[in-house]
Amino acid sequence: MVIVLAAALLARRQWPNQRELSRKIVHIGTGAVIPMAWWFAIPAQIAIPFAGVVTLATAINQRWRLIPAVENVDRNSYGTTAYGLAITALLMLFWPSRPDAVCAGVLVMACGDGLAGLIGSAVTSPRWSVAGQTKSLAGTTTMLMVSFGVLLALSITGGSGANWTVALLLSVVATGLEQLSPAGIDNLSVPLVVGCLWAATLS
Repeated sequence: MVIVLAAALLARRQWPNQRELSRKIVHIGTGAVIPMAWWFAIPAQIAIPFAGVVTLATAINQRWRLIPAVENVDRNSYGTTAYGLAITALLMLFWPSRPDAVCAGVLVMACGDGLAGLIGSAVTSPRWSVAGQTKSLAGTTTMLMVSFGVLLALSITGGSGANWTVALLLSVVATGLEQLSPAGIDNLSVPLVVGCLWAATLS
């Protein structure tokens, strides 16, 4: 997390006009912590309190902007705090018995939504508005394709072989939920729904 935060601060200093970049670095980098915790078999007694403390810290930062690189966006969004709540909830529900379910929910949000935001803003494509939030064809397509790739890879590493159907269906669900993102609520809904559906479908 220290490395992720340092990278975000460096990006903020290097590209001050790219206000969303530093936030997305935190967004994507945080997701990478979960498979690392799975790899190192971090116990729930450490993982859950740590996630709770980080979530509290993001809530404080969201209110007072102590570290602007994490929250510096031109909209009223509670996405970073919601993201932390989703990770904490998934850990409480499934860690350490189903770390794959936690990874499914978190990585879809980290990689899919994170890259969708960056590519959607950088590539010119048709755009539309849902609940006051602007979406784009490039961003939505990125969300769908990256989510599918992440879930397919996760099903393979889980030892049960490639589950194309589950990966595709959950990718569609995640992409649909990402369309409904006023105040960053998708940061809560996407990880929780995907993680819970993953655990129920691949039990």
